[in-house]
Amino acid sequence: MSRESLAFNEALVGRRGSRLLLDTPALVLDLDAFTQNLEVMQEVALGRGVALRPHAKTHKSARIGRAQMEAGAVGLCCAKLGEAEALAAQGLDHLLLTSPMTGLSKVGRLLSLNGRLQDLMLVVDDPENVRELGAAAAGAGKPLKVLIDVDVGTHRCGVTSVNDAVALAGLIAETPSLRLYGIQGYAGHVQSTVDYQERRAVSLAALDVLARVKTGLEEAGRLCPIVTGSGTGTHDFDHEPGILTDLQVGSYVFLDAIYDGIELAADHVRRFEPSLFVYSRVVSRRHDRFVTIDAGSKSFSMDGPMPRLFAGAPEGSTYARFGDEFGRLELPQGGGLSVELGGLTIWIVPHCDPTLNLFDHYHCVKGGELVDIWPIDARGCAG
Repeated sequence: MSRESLAFNEALVGRRGSRLLLDTPALVLDLDAFTQNLEVMQEVALGRGVALRPHAKTHKSARIGRAQMEAGAVGLCCAKLGEAEALAAQGLDHLLLTSPMTGLSKVGRLLSLNGRLQDLMLVVDDPENVRELGAAAAGAGKPLKVLIDVDVGTHRCGVTSVNDAVALAGLIAETPSLRLYGIQGYAGHVQSTVDYQERRAVSLAALDVLARVKTGLEEAGRLCPIVTGSGTGTHDFDHEPGILTDLQVGSYVFLDAIYDGIELAADHVRRFEPSLFVYSRVVSRRHDRFVTIDAGSKSFSMDGPMPRLFAGAPEGSTYARFGDEFGRLELPQGGGLSVELGGLTIWIVPHCDPTLNLFDHYHCVKGGELVDIWPIDARGCAG
């Protein structure tokens, strides 16, 4: 969005009916649905005796992260160091880096961040990295808090056996500048599995891997006060084995097209509602079966399902790729001229994490009004 478009939208804040006047494409956060999602997930966790450590990679926003902490979260997860730095710059603390930090530059930045924060943790899965971190932190004056990352089936990162975990814990114990606080095991490969029972079975099997590592560490005298993992797709049952201390849920705050397309609760109750949308307008309607809108692959992530229509076109209309700047709104039975030129179309975002990374701001709405515009503080923080 250009500076001129942002200035136009900023002038709409507080104006009656301004929600429908936004210049587009715009990323829009419905605060009513967002707040409901926030509160419901916190209530679910509280009722099941497990804490929340939501993943900030989902939103990259200090305002949202602060809202999660104020609702009761014990901390926030960050996938990348840049995300943690951006949130810390806005006063957030209690951060867990869920990916290994390697290399001279990142380790130096990590130590600087550790010195500024009250509570920073990171994961490790490799002896060489443990030695690298230990040597770098030796003169820093403040130990690094680490969790052992366990591969529970995603195969991206993590130790692959109980013996490896025990050996790594021993090395950490021998390193004065490091402190072991527990383990992490995230089953990312199962979060969006459509069938509820299949998702539950695979996730519980992954948690069994994590439980065996925890048992092995404890038998070796290495306590695990923190056992963290899970996600939005598996939040409904990952508490059952009693191993997790907290859940790394993320997308629940937005309920994108991925998670809105699967059953998240065994009792068929719809706990969450879509809260994040892209607003787009019709820019051409010269064909009978489709019209062109001003939101293309620069406005929607294309690594998952297509955006799903929420409002602004006949029921059954769908989105199709039409280039970087434009999208194709397919009409179910033709009638392109029946769609208003300049008309507003509202889309549930396809995959929230990479979609919001295409924008600089959330346009926050309540009822019919644009009430605020929030920066996406960690937008573009890839490292």
